[in-house]
Order: sequence, then structure tokens, then C-alpha cells
Amino acid sequence: MRAALVAIACVFAFAAGGALAQDKTEQASAQIDYSGFRGLTGEVEGYRDDRLVSLAQFQRMAREPNTIILDARSADAYARGHIDGAINLPFTDFTDQSLRQTLRDPNVRILIYCNNNFSNNAEPVILKRVQLALNIQTFINLYGYGYRNVYELADVVDFNDPEVRWVTS
Repeated sequence: MRAALVAIACVFAFAAGGALAQDKTEQASAQIDYSGFRGLTGEVEGYRDDRLVSLAQFQRMAREPNTIILDARSADAYARGHIDGAINLPFTDFTDQSLRQTLRDPNVRILIYCNNNFSNNAEPVILKRVQLALNIQTFINLYGYGYRNVYELADVVDFNDPEVRWVTS
């Protein structure tokens, strides 16, 4: 009889453990939506194609009112060099609140660039794997947070080219 009770207790404990694991999985999936992310990337793909600009367009737009150059690289990389006039909000710090504080107006024109826009492959712009270039994640996230007036530098340039207007701290 005692063995039967122990066996029943073990089955109950195992079932309860499974239920707890299922609850944790459901809780995690409520805050992580890979399917939604895939849908968002599909939506952004065509939209982004029309928002790739040359260096000349990028620099012309940067001089116009209501435009922000956003550098989403790490604070350390930004401090070691960036396009003149850029503000820094590291990609890892993107939240509704941080974006609102940094960008203020959701209709502001945002110009973005990343390491892969530079041919130097030298500090502070070491190349990322092509399919993981920060431009992609930055564009998708800005769009997902409701910022639709985003343009991306399409050219690959040497940061020593005076037209780039690269500055170091």
C-alpha cells in the first residue's frame, strides 16, 4: 500500500512539474512572438527597398529640418567615431520609452547606418556578417515601434572620405 501511495505521489509530482513547465512556456511565448517578428520582417522588406539612399542623398537629407541621424551601434563604438551630427541610442537599448525620449516626434525623419556601410573594416566599424548587418535589425525595430520615416544609407564608403563627415571624440 505504501509503495502504491509513493507511486501515485510521484505521478502527481511529475504531472505537476509538466504543468509548471507548460505554464512557463506559455508565459514566455506571451512575451516573445517569433511568428509576429517574421510577419513584421516580411512587411518591412518591400517598404525598406524604397528607403535606401546614396551617401549624397543621406548627407542632403541630414541637413534638412526635422531629421535625425541615428547611430544604433554601441556607445563605445559611437564614442570612437561616427557620422557628424549623429545621435546614439544603442540597438540593445531600444524600448518605447527610450525611442520616444531620443527621437521625440514619431514622424521625424530618421537616417540610419551601420558598420557594414564602411569599407574600412577597422575599428570602430568592424564588419558584421552580411545577413546580420545592424541596419536590418535597426530598420525592422524602428518600423515595429511605429517609426515609418526611416531611411538607410545604401552605399559602402570609406569613413576617411571627407564626404562622409566622420568624426572622432
